[in-house]
Amino acid sequence: MPKVIWWGRSDLDYSRNRICRQLLQALGYQLIDFSPRISALADIEAQLKGLSADLVWVPCFRHRDVAAAARWARKKNIPLLFDPLISAWQKQVYERQKVRTDGLAARRLLNRESQWLHSADMVLLDTEPQRRMFMQRFKLSAAKTVCVYVGAEQPLFTPIAAERSPAAIEVLFYGSFIALHGVQTVIEAARLTRQHTHIRWVLLGDGPARASAQQQAVGLDNVYFEASVPYSQLPQRIAQADIVLGVFGDSEKAAQVMPNKVFQALACGRPVITRASAAYPADISKQHGLWQIEAANPQALSEAVLQWSHCAREQGQAAHTLYARYFSPPQLQQQLQAALHALGLVHA
Repeated sequence: MPKVIWWGRSDLDYSRNRICRQLLQALGYQLIDFSPRISALADIEAQLKGLSADLVWVPCFRHRDVAAAARWARKKNIPLLFDPLISAWQKQVYERQKVRTDGLAARRLLNRESQWLHSADMVLLDTEPQRRMFMQRFKLSAAKTVCVYVGAEQPLFTPIAAERSPAAIEVLFYGSFIALHGVQTVIEAARLTRQHTHIRWVLLGDGPARASAQQQAVGLDNVYFEASVPYSQLPQRIAQADIVLGVFGDSEKAAQVMPNKVFQALACGRPVITRASAAYPADISKQHGLWQIEAANPQALSEAVLQWSHCAREQGQAAHTLYARYFSPPQLQQQLQAALHALGLVHA
């Protein structure tokens, strides 16, 4: 059985990591977890421990682990795959706006991230727009990058029977309330539908934008806020909703992603309304169960919700069929296997 070293102090419960680990195991790989004491000296620790494998995998957000992992992998003549999920440079410059785009700090961060990415043999990205951005911004070749969708963890996210109000349609937004989500668009759309008393808007979770969202929703009797629920209970909460909302931000990052909630809701058989993005397969806009609208457009969101409020419960099977066709584990396995084959790992 081929072996993969899962390199770095990563969050093994994070959905992207859990799904990638499931995919590797389904493809016949044995996982070896390596959580070094000091990231910068991890290659020395790995050498002292006598580690060996067929592949080194540096998981998402662990940019700081790439340099040492690459040094060790080169010495052992083992391929290194890095799954960044985000660009550290893009996050600091565009999302957090901590450094100026044309400033020295931004250039240094860009150069450092470029070095990390080029030291890997394969870079995994979660959408094609993300892949194109990494290729353009960091000068990565097409052969060195591959897209593997985020997906939804199986068998956790699956259609579940749930009691729903016969008199009300629940529109559910859930997440970490960050700028990318465009929560203000959701609140304004709810304001536009406040005369339609059968539509109930629920915002679940916590994060930086929650307080401002609550302030924005003052006086709206059709908007409700709920606390976060444990990850294991999320499918049951999704099942109670009639429509699930994706993201509506108009940033560069928002245009490049398919958020976890879209995959999870579709897997649970719930129709989704989200902002339009080239991240989705080209022909998916023609499918029932997923409605893409213009970013940061409350009017478009309110109109979509009003139209679907009359047929949302008829969209469940279409939503799940869409998930099975494009984003199910067999589809993701094919994507990942293409990356492994490109690295010469054809025996798995």
